[in-house]
Amino acid sequence: YLRQKVLCLMFKLELPTLVARCFALFSRRNVMSRIGKQPIELPTGVEASIDGQTIEVKGPKGVRTFSATDDVAISISENLISVKPRGLSKRARQQWGMSRTQVNNLIIGVTEGFRKELEINGVGYRSVVQGSVLKLSLGYSHDIDFEIPQDVKVTCTKPTEILVEGIDQQVVGQVAANIRAWRKPEPYKGKGIRYKGEYIFAKEGKKK
Repeated sequence: YLRQKVLCLMFKLELPTLVARCFALFSRRNVMSRIGKQPIELPTGVEASIDGQTIEVKGPKGVRTFSATDDVAISISENLISVKPRGLSKRARQQWGMSRTQVNNLIIGVTEGFRKELEINGVGYRSVVQGSVLKLSLGYSHDIDFEIPQDVKVTCTKPTEILVEGIDQQVVGQVAANIRAWRKPEPYKGKGIRYKGEYIFAKEGKKK
């Protein structure tokens, strides 16, 4: 009985390691990325060109570029853009899916663009765009003048709604995050700036 118990314990400890090693070996031999293997189709009115490791995409909304690492190869065949890894290294597999996503974001940016919507909650809280400055009244002793970057467009559809638009997803997200940082939503009454649809975990106030 004791011998069977020891064998069972050894089997339990060694089985996860054995499975992990087999999976790692199989992954190296059959390198596949569900995202990276999918080719990207160029929509009508969009042009793409490659110079070394840099791809440039032109569309109705502007021009964007992306420089990939030497771990992947980008090619254009007819109306399709393909991204393939160079080698079986871990870094090449990591860069494969990421590079394909970045190239796809270039096309989305120059055709549809990216947008972030913000909502302002609070008595007397409001916003207005004056030229290249976004004025925020958020309960401080003074208004906040937020300089709008040139590569994004900021509009206020309502005094309590802010819309950030642009062709670069990273820049749009960063600008929206910088605006939100001036008055993050507090958990008791929800006052502050939040993303549209963002859920705030409410806390119960102190009981008297």
